Amino acid sequence: MSKVGLVAHHDRTQAGELAQRAVIWLEERGHQVVMVDDDAVVLGLGELACGSGFGAEGLDLIVSLGGDGTVLRAVELVNGADTPLLGVNVGQLGYLTAVEPASMELALEAFFTDRHTVEERMLVDVEVETAGGIVRTRALNDAVIEKREGSHTVRLLVSIDGAVFTSYAADGLIVATPTGSTAYALSARGPIVSPRHRALLLTPVSPHMLFDRTLVLDPAQEVEIEVIGTRTAQLFVDGREGPLLVSGDRLRCRASSVVARFVQYGHRDFHAILKAKFGLSDR
Repeated sequence: MSKVGLVAHHDRTQAGELAQRAVIWLEERGHQVVMVDDDAVVLGLGELACGSGFGAEGLDLIVSLGGDGTVLRAVELVNGADTPLLGVNVGQLGYLTAVEPASMELALEAFFTDRHTVEERMLVDVEVETAGGIVRTRALNDAVIEKREGSHTVRLLVSIDGAVFTSYAADGLIVATPTGSTAYALSARGPIVSPRHRALLLTPVSPHMLFDRTLVLDPAQEVEIEVIGTRTAQLFVDGREGPLLVSGDRLRCRASSVVARFVQYGHRDFHAILKAKFGLSDR
């Protein structure tokens, strides 16, 4: 039978209840269920604990119980493996979740009887170079360099494929995927891009300069952002806080060779989700 990983939101009661339901449904059918240590302990399912990540677990499916933030955490825990991910929405309307809680068992049944499709989403390889060395990770939504809370703008030098483009004086810069175009980049007035597309979106946050437009780059291009000047900046990758960056530190982003794989049922209309999210009318 299959091996399934569960990831659940820690602070939503319904997510914990869904985890209990999922474990019962899966184990009754002979499937093995595992959870990372933090989730297992918080939800009282310590017997399912498997460590700090899923990358080496050889999972057949990972189930995310929460909102889009929980999906982002699940993608991080998979660590580049090609495991398909099923998002069960707990909370507000999510861009990344596929089904509502009432349909979870039906969705699991459909998955194990091959009545589903898999949609691939672009990931970004993120490389951070500081005096302490190089750290690498991946993002589904975005990598962000921004000023520290309460501080002044930061100066950031952008190069594309090794050639200097320009320097920005801004509250920050966002390097987003099409999936991430509806996240932080949207609040910075970036474009909404179909998640089926492949591109890198470079969006300034409150730039103190005339040029304030998003650059839409080919996914084969590499973006490098160097902190210049004396002010430190903070790095975030898919909302996860990274290191403080000082003058000379660099962030490099390029399209990853691996993708995130999302389980879908029927036709999931991205534009219909946008309409619902923003309350848009037909006429």
